[in-house]
Amino acid sequence: MMIMISNILLVLCWIYIAFGIVGLFRFRNVYARLLTGSKIDTAAMITLLLALMLRSESWEFSAKLLVILLFIIVTTPVGSHIIARSAFDSGLPVKLIEEEPGLTDSDSEEGGK
Repeated sequence: MMIMISNILLVLCWIYIAFGIVGLFRFRNVYARLLTGSKIDTAAMITLLLALMLRSESWEFSAKLLVILLFIIVTTPVGSHIIARSAFDSGLPVKLIEEEPGLTDSDSEEGGK
């Protein structure tokens, strides 16, 4: 039974990774890509480490995986926040509205005149 649950978690991990890759190419904004990448990375690692915990036969190995899991849960959002803050402080613009394909910044500014 534990192996079957572990296999389901492993498949779910690959599904998270696939959707994350699609999200990285789908979003145009650097901040949205960073958010997608960090959330999918964390979700995939949680499911992967839970699957490995279910497959392990010793509780010591599961405890080590739990420590790694807690470390990843804490550090991934902090790292993403630091990268986003650095991008914002360096002047990378935050675009709240999705641009139309094929338009440049100068075309969208001239359209309102």
